[in-house]
Amino acid sequence: MRIVIGSDHAGFHLKQTVADHLRAAGHDIEDVGPQNTESVDYPDFAKQVAGGVAGGSADCGVLVCGTGQGMAMTANKVAGVRASVVSDVFSARGTRAHNNANVLCLGERVVGAGLALEIVDAWMGTEFEGGRHARRVSKIEG
Repeated sequence: MRIVIGSDHAGFHLKQTVADHLRAAGHDIEDVGPQNTESVDYPDFAKQVAGGVAGGSADCGVLVCGTGQGMAMTANKVAGVRASVVSDVFSARGTRAHNNANVLCLGERVVGAGLALEIVDAWMGTEFEGGRHARRVSKIEG
């Protein structure tokens, strides 16, 4: 799977951990940055990841900041993106199965690395159920 990943300075370390984990699982990872912990503006990276997903150069995306919230707010402004902030495995599965989420947002200050990797695996391993959920997702897109 082609996955585009980005963070801000507050999510840099978890982004690196997630990217390494996904590469080890055989996924093709495009890391749009940043490449260090110097202060940056999260919308710049959220827009790059969301653009890659919406434009079709990536199958899905992962964004990490302090809470995941700012990344999701920004990514969801891009047409065709359904970004979800997730901090538990149940929600990870639900956002994929019922909402067809295509961008996963994590908060480095909210979840530890171990839980984050469980969330990533659950999110990546869950398929959209379609059916009645497809009708609802189409209403999100307007």
